Amino acid sequence: MSLLHEKQVRVLKLFERLSVAASGEKIPADQIDARLSTVGELPNSAFFSCFLPAHLEEAKRLIEIFYSAKDFDDFVLLAEQARTFVNSTLFAFAAEVAILHRADSRGIIVPPIQEIFADRFVPADTLIRAFSVATTKPAGDESDVIIDVQETGNILDPEYKLAYYREDIGVNAHHWHWHVVYPSVYDSKFFGKKKDRTGELFYYMHQQMCARYDCERLSNGLTRMVPFHNFEEPLEGYAAHLTHIASGRHYAPRPDGLAMTDLRLVDVQDMQRWTERILEAIHLGKVIDSEGNDIILDEETGADILGSLIESNLESKNRQFYGNLHNWGHVMMAYIHDPDGRFRETPGVMTDTATSLRDPIFYRFHRFIDNVFQEYKKTLPVYSRDNLTFPDIEITESKVNAKITNVIHTFIREDELELTHCMNFGSPGSVKARYHHLDHESFSYIFNANNNGSEEKKGTVRIFLAPKYDELGNVIPLDEQRRLYIEMDKFDTDLRPGKNIIVRSSTDSTVTISSTYTFKELLHGEDLEEDRSEFCSCGWPQHLLVPKGSNKGMVFDLFVMITDAEKDKVPTSGKKLCNDALSYCGVMDEKYPDKRAMGYPFDRTITAQSHEEFITPNMKISNITVRFQD
Repeated sequence: MSLLHEKQVRVLKLFERLSVAASGEKIPADQIDARLSTVGELPNSAFFSCFLPAHLEEAKRLIEIFYSAKDFDDFVLLAEQARTFVNSTLFAFAAEVAILHRADSRGIIVPPIQEIFADRFVPADTLIRAFSVATTKPAGDESDVIIDVQETGNILDPEYKLAYYREDIGVNAHHWHWHVVYPSVYDSKFFGKKKDRTGELFYYMHQQMCARYDCERLSNGLTRMVPFHNFEEPLEGYAAHLTHIASGRHYAPRPDGLAMTDLRLVDVQDMQRWTERILEAIHLGKVIDSEGNDIILDEETGADILGSLIESNLESKNRQFYGNLHNWGHVMMAYIHDPDGRFRETPGVMTDTATSLRDPIFYRFHRFIDNVFQEYKKTLPVYSRDNLTFPDIEITESKVNAKITNVIHTFIREDELELTHCMNFGSPGSVKARYHHLDHESFSYIFNANNNGSEEKKGTVRIFLAPKYDELGNVIPLDEQRRLYIEMDKFDTDLRPGKNIIVRSSTDSTVTISSTYTFKELLHGEDLEEDRSEFCSCGWPQHLLVPKGSNKGMVFDLFVMITDAEKDKVPTSGKKLCNDALSYCGVMDEKYPDKRAMGYPFDRTITAQSHEEFITPNMKISNITVRFQD
């Protein structure tokens, strides 16, 4: 067994059946390492939230204790003790952040969150049925138990049509991982390095989630979502049917028609005031920092400054004045049914990064947040022709190569999730939940590009996809459509003088994560590499790269643009830990690998009246069809 594999196995043990670890055998208090004396406040029965300031404070302390451990053995010793009395989700979050940043943990991968906390991904009745079948197997029967995941809603709720997307295991795991890679309590002074453009990444990743959600809505014959926009409006209901094993309780459903009310620590009026202050800063073109200095919201750093203000991470220029709009919004919606805690109710799924994407209000709330960013984007000059062209470069043809040219087929695929690492089923053999998720056929892009100059050039190829028609069948105006464009890929290419054919496979996308390792694979030490890290677990699931489309075929605009890679590139050490999912997750310990604004060229207002008026020779828009095969 290699040293790396040995470390990997020790880490896996830290996450095995974590939900029940704190209810097991207790270590006598006098034997617990003194460094852990400041953690353990949050009981294991509590629903840990990455959005609640008090929970984050304790998580920050534990992350820094783990990170400061003398060596790997010392880290494991601290973690083994902490897992017996620290809230299990808080422990998982802190341990994962520490493993991500510790130099002696390079190459170690934390098992997938959906296997650690299967209760956040699989409905309670499925777990109960699995337990029932596993515990009543005849003696000596070592066969696997496979239980089908039951659907959680029905067609009386229009949002039910999108359950396949909101409740997708890969999407929810991505959201958990993104907040581990970019925790709002990351202290650059403590770690000695700043994460590049975190505020802007917060904005862009969530903006893309909203764009993708609207693409799915149009695929299913629904209207685009109505943004959350009024802190007093009644909200739609939602029930996740999820349990929380550590407390033995459910994530509370939200009855239809409740509106947000004051919590003990924050008022609805605070939310309105913070929104007004942020909007005022945008319209004045500057924010006031905690020392009272003006900081200009310029083209280069404005989105980043605003992102940190709105999320309220530790990079926020003035948390006191601009508040904590995003995080408290999540919390208010999670406790909407018991705001002052008089009934000691559990929160709803909006409290947890591993579950909040299941709730339709998540997308409406994030579209509201995105609308605030768009106010800032409106203050920036429209991209000029010079800003968009790449002299001498011309794209002459663009197509998608699949079974049928320019047609991508989507379908529903079956998959299984191992449950035995989450809870003890008291029987040998594997216990799995069988579920279904959207997927698409593999395809490739083929672009013909002419370099009319006499020298070789390096280009950045940017690929986006957006629905062509709205819910009424009308062509969507470009300035509206720009907010529905989802990034599909972004990569460098060499352009020799004359004709160039660029071919790119959908599986190489810089948006998606190519693979995740299961507990079992990590235990066997398959493909462990020193140059991978826990960072590489962040990324959009490959199976959801393409929207669902419709049975008769839904028309999308495929947009491709080649920009000057010399102008796009940023200084880098050249070491990339993982090449996938750069667009949403950036690069570990490096600058974001693109100098331009995230979402360029669709991040700003477009005044061109038509696609033809907007397009420059280095761009091409072609129609493709996405057809869902049931």
